Amino acid sequence: MSKTSIKVKNISKRFRIGLKNERNDTFIGDITSFLKSPLSNYRKLKKLSDFTDQENAKDIFWALKNIDFEVKQGEVMGIIGSNGAGKSTLLKILARIIDPTNGSAILNGRVASLLEVGTGFHKELTGRENTYLNGTILGMRKKEIDKKFDEIVEFSGIEQFIDTPVKRYSSGMGVRLAFSIAAHLEPEILLIDEVLAVGDAEFQKRCLGKMESIADGGRTILFVSHNMTAVRSLCDKGILLDSGSMTYEGKIDEVVKKYLSNIYSYSGEINWLKPDEAPGNNQLRLASVKVGSNNEYTGTVDIFKDFNIEVEYWNLEDQAKRTVSVHLYAPDGTMVFSSSNIGSIPINPDPLDNQRLSIGRYKTICKIPKYFLNNGQHTISVYISAGRPNFKTILTQKDILSFRVEDGGEMRNEYHGPWQGAVRPRLDWSSEKIE
Repeated sequence: MSKTSIKVKNISKRFRIGLKNERNDTFIGDITSFLKSPLSNYRKLKKLSDFTDQENAKDIFWALKNIDFEVKQGEVMGIIGSNGAGKSTLLKILARIIDPTNGSAILNGRVASLLEVGTGFHKELTGRENTYLNGTILGMRKKEIDKKFDEIVEFSGIEQFIDTPVKRYSSGMGVRLAFSIAAHLEPEILLIDEVLAVGDAEFQKRCLGKMESIADGGRTILFVSHNMTAVRSLCDKGILLDSGSMTYEGKIDEVVKKYLSNIYSYSGEINWLKPDEAPGNNQLRLASVKVGSNNEYTGTVDIFKDFNIEVEYWNLEDQAKRTVSVHLYAPDGTMVFSSSNIGSIPINPDPLDNQRLSIGRYKTICKIPKYFLNNGQHTISVYISAGRPNFKTILTQKDILSFRVEDGGEMRNEYHGPWQGAVRPRLDWSSEKIE
């Protein structure tokens, strides 16, 4: 049984935001004010760290509230949440940069943190000097750092700048070196906060590969990122933070799914219970539009799974013909396709195409194959016409439902940046030598 690397117990963190008293316009004014009334101003400064009164006052902000979780040795934990959810605050507490207001965190092992670009760097020192400084902070001897130094420099890709002061580095160079140091100096626990967003695609690939090898070596990683593809590819489990509270913990796919369903206000379906409340007319009324599979309509579909667009309607005119059409739009508003249940269009002919229908409720399903749409938000418009020969449109519902296609990473283990295009079909490719 694996031992516990990180144990977080009832951690909360609060800040006092702003000052109730007016501030002077200048720094000199502040100094003058303090010298004139030192005791009064001392009390004001002390009050900033005093939370005993008015626990829920307007100027008190709770960044974290009662966070509890454990991470076993060798696990990779993803911490997911919107901006301001408390992810960075949590990692800063674990890295001992700030103290919690309540609770405790026990970390068993040497900890390396990469919380922002250049974390732990002295700007006036060179890359070489900062490498040895960071290694010393981690408790390593000079001989140990010497053995790893060439590997660190090679991985970072900044060999020609290693003796240049860090203050002259670009953000990309800084994060390359910082990650390389943190990854190669063999910490038992590695804390990473959204730093991969700075690197290019090649660097992302190398970093993710390195983190996988670190985890395989029995070390523990806490990974904060808004890149769900990278999170899914790397992490075993995850926690979801929302407004400082931990709202969900479980397998990483489940946590990501929960997060996406929260940040996008997509229910995956829209329904009307009664015909007289639904859009339409005395010929036809729309009953529902749904996106999903296996009777699950969450508003999020996986790119590597088939899913359906389902349209239900009440036909109110006996012996009428009905044709259902769907227009689908990409995240940038480009129409991806227009399709309908006309007999010549589907792979398998719709048995009700151009048939005269009795009064009743009907369902029409458009099946979307896996590996077809690109990831991102998509929007559906629905049109229902009277059928052949005139195809007169009797119901129009533009932008009636939005859903999100989520990339699970199966098709692009080598690259985690944006993928261009409205569609992403899985096509046959082959190569051969011809001369």
